[in-house]
Amino acid sequence: MLQTLSDWFWWDHFWLPRNLTWADLQDREGYVYAKVSHLYVTVLYAVLLMIVRRFFERLIATPLAKIMGIKDQVRLKVTHNAVLENCFVSISKHPTRSQVEGLSKKSSWTVRQVERWFRRRRNQDRPSLMKKFREACWRCTFYLLAFIGGIAVLIDKPWFYDTWEVWVGYPKQTLLPSQYWYYIMELSFYWSLLFSIASDVKRKDFQEQIIHHLATIVLLSFSWCANYIRVGTLVMAVHDSSDILLESAKMFNYAGWKSICNSLFIVFALVFIITRLVIFPFWIIHCTWVYPIHYYSPFFGYYFFNAMLVVLQLLHIFWAYLILRMVSKFLFNKPSSPKQMIGS
Repeated sequence: MLQTLSDWFWWDHFWLPRNLTWADLQDREGYVYAKVSHLYVTVLYAVLLMIVRRFFERLIATPLAKIMGIKDQVRLKVTHNAVLENCFVSISKHPTRSQVEGLSKKSSWTVRQVERWFRRRRNQDRPSLMKKFREACWRCTFYLLAFIGGIAVLIDKPWFYDTWEVWVGYPKQTLLPSQYWYYIMELSFYWSLLFSIASDVKRKDFQEQIIHHLATIVLLSFSWCANYIRVGTLVMAVHDSSDILLESAKMFNYAGWKSICNSLFIVFALVFIITRLVIFPFWIIHCTWVYPIHYYSPFFGYYFFNAMLVVLQLLHIFWAYLILRMVSKFLFNKPSSPKQMIGS
């Protein structure tokens, strides 16, 4: 049964163009190809990255936060009350007036005491500025290193300048050591983000973040197995470029450096629009949708890969809407600033 499912899942026509089989992608004649077994190590590397992150946050991010003026916030812990805690956990963190009055009677506390307890209890669960800063610092550092590494990997490659070169010789394109490590580290990082999402700061776009992480992992894994390595490296470089600016803007926001935060956010918005709404759809997706059919007939993997890119593009449009709305309020209405968005 399992063997049948495995044979069906790895059916050549799902993953590769017609008239090609997995046997054609065996290492020979100086060609080295990506293998499914390579992906298993990304889970281990994800765990290692989470361990490195803890040391980084303690030894680098925390001292940097203190230099920038961020202090650990001391928050008063509420007095334990089983009745109120049960309501807070299972019913509502923001009880109505009638619920407060009912809880007042059950707990023998005054209405004012119950309201104060809920206010402090909510505040107790809010992540501190230090936690937010450490998280942003870690992501900013990784995206910066990944982007520098990605440019180093791509700068001397012909497909970095001419996307037609992405498909020349496909799928018989050898895997370079630099491409291997670029892919493995990026995929490991997104696994680590998915593993730690429950303990990280929960943001307003929490669900969209989960979809984004899953779509990215599926996209990278599929492109690895189908030897879409060249276009995969382009996708990663495009995404990392704007993420650096966003995370750095968050860091300055948490430190209270408003002018630098706002300036970085404006630059981030420009880079995001250019990379995610121009380069990604009109260069990357155009490259994966139009060019391949000049070299081979469309197959399931061709449609699946492009569908995943479209999912990412829809997320880009959603985030671009939020970003432009914040920029518009900041530039024209002036009652709020980008820090309200990036600090959420």
